[in-house]
Amino acid sequence: MAPLHARARKVARPPVVLVTSCNRVYGGHPFHVAGRKYVEAVRLAGALPLIAPPVAAADIEGLLAAADGVLLTGSPSNVHPGQFGEDVHNPALPLDIERDAWTLPLVRQALAMGMPLLAICRGAQEVNVALGGSLHQAVQELPGFLDHRDDDAAPIDVQYGPAHPVEVTPGGVLAQIVGESAFTVNSLHGQGVNRLAEGLRVEGRAPDGVVEAFSLPSASGFNLCLQWHPEWQAADNPVSMKILQAFGAAAQAWRNARDGRSGRGGCDTPHEQREQR
Repeated sequence: MAPLHARARKVARPPVVLVTSCNRVYGGHPFHVAGRKYVEAVRLAGALPLIAPPVAAADIEGLLAAADGVLLTGSPSNVHPGQFGEDVHNPALPLDIERDAWTLPLVRQALAMGMPLLAICRGAQEVNVALGGSLHQAVQELPGFLDHRDDDAAPIDVQYGPAHPVEVTPGGVLAQIVGESAFTVNSLHGQGVNRLAEGLRVEGRAPDGVVEAFSLPSASGFNLCLQWHPEWQAADNPVSMKILQAFGAAAQAWRNARDGRSGRGGCDTPHEQREQR
């Protein structure tokens, strides 16, 4: 039997982060998929990634009960304009209606719970729409705005290369995390925030005024929504790592509190497990 002081030492259980998936058809077969870069980003945050398929709205609470955080991924698809009261302007706009059907209520439930949430690109747009905001369907068509899209024909490193600076809002969540007033980001989106939902706070903007980052201050837990892709080669990007570490720390705190409520505490270290056997 291990001494009491040894048995009291516990290893925190790593948090579990839900990674939202997209819907694709390959060879006539439907799949739920998530980009590997998002999975790796969750690992860099010190958490365990769990790719989640669409679920019925009634099952979202049960799904979140098994998690400690949510990562809303980017996607080639777009939020259907009908979700913010508009018709589709471009019939070629790639959509994923099945994803919309569950991620929008997922956003509302997770934020209401105070669960840590990090939203990227399409994921950020989902948060704005879920809370009552709207989107520009094609930012590049607006007078005076930059073309925020990437070149699909370019090498992948060029597509995700530096595109424009983000001016950080002083005193906000993003400013506290990164400790910088501005930094350069990639840009791979056609849609963008039009009307920011009530209660959301701008955390950063592009030079043309497009909202690049925002948060919901009234939510009790960590939340940050980013229009760019911090997950791309995140290990080599100090700003991305600061964001992921902040998200991971929030998810770990949620996990520790969840374990405390269940009375499980943490896991014994492997050495302590051997001593107790």
